Amino acid sequence: MAKEYEVNGGTDRSAEIVIEGLEVFAHHGLLPGEKQSGQVFRFDLQLTLADCPAVDSDDVGDTVDYAKVAGCVTEVATAQSFDLLERLASATAEAVLAGFPRVEVVTVRVAKPAAPMPCRVSEVAVLLERRRQRGGGL
Repeated sequence: MAKEYEVNGGTDRSAEIVIEGLEVFAHHGLLPGEKQSGQVFRFDLQLTLADCPAVDSDDVGDTVDYAKVAGCVTEVATAQSFDLLERLASATAEAVLAGFPRVEVVTVRVAKPAAPMPCRVSEVAVLLERRRQRGGGL
């Protein structure tokens, strides 16, 4: 049974998909040892879908398959090496927008739990948001 209600003047089929704690072993960092030995990076993503027909259809083809998003993130993190978390997070966001047209906004948080620091920290992270530009661009 379809529910009829209106939000902001129309039927609301928006959705947020959240992926938390995706761990990927990769080779990023400024120090040569980081790139050589590698370490675990932790990703959290929030995907905004302005129109998600799956809220009514219950069909994975009408949404974003989060397993495929996780695969995309893993591919970005392991295909090349970056010096900075900022660039890794940005490349991840760009790949998600390019690969998943239903995603309007992606927020990426990438953390380095074993960051080489002169003081003790539980992790260092970068958080950024990217929006799809109207007219087909990223």
